[in-house]
Amino acid sequence: MNNIGVFLDRDGTINEEVDFLSSPNHVRLIPGSAEGIHLANELGFKVFIVTNQSGIARGLFTEDQVSKIHQTLLQKLENRGAHIDGIFYCPHHPENGKPPYRKDCGCRKPNTGMLSRAAKEYNVNLKKSFVVGDKMIDIQTGNNAGATSILVLTGYGKQELELCHQNKVHIDYVASDLLDAMKYIKRIGLKEQPQITQ
Repeated sequence: MNNIGVFLDRDGTINEEVDFLSSPNHVRLIPGSAEGIHLANELGFKVFIVTNQSGIARGLFTEDQVSKIHQTLLQKLENRGAHIDGIFYCPHHPENGKPPYRKDCGCRKPNTGMLSRAAKEYNVNLKKSFVVGDKMIDIQTGNNAGATSILVLTGYGKQELELCHQNKVHIDYVASDLLDAMKYIKRIGLKEQPQITQ
């Protein structure tokens, strides 16, 4: 299982949603998120955080502030026995800010740049992997990568579920929270892939 990744959105999925989170003091874990990540660790999956952070491009906070937020988040998770293998974030926005942050990039979800980078650096098979988040763009990211896409109903999940239905975006599973998502992943086991014959 060590080539399978679980790609997690950050705000609204792991920690409580705060619009443009800019301070480590405001990092609060959603109940069940640490337990869900711990379960992923026990199952032998590699766990990643993939998050759009356009507040950097917008000038609302700096990359250094994001780094401090991530340090706090990782520590809170480690205190609960949950381990994250890697964090990837997109600081860009196609319209706001100044270069190099104002750009139409390939890493901003629903593009798959962050997943592709993680896959290359950590030897992950995206088509056997899972993407979990509370927004339609997370589901679209998973779909674009050929992964299994799971929407959690924490954060913006409930309103985004309706948005997915309106836009006919395919969701593989709707979970009440991250722990429920990981229990689903455990139930379905490894995602079977067709064998390619030469």
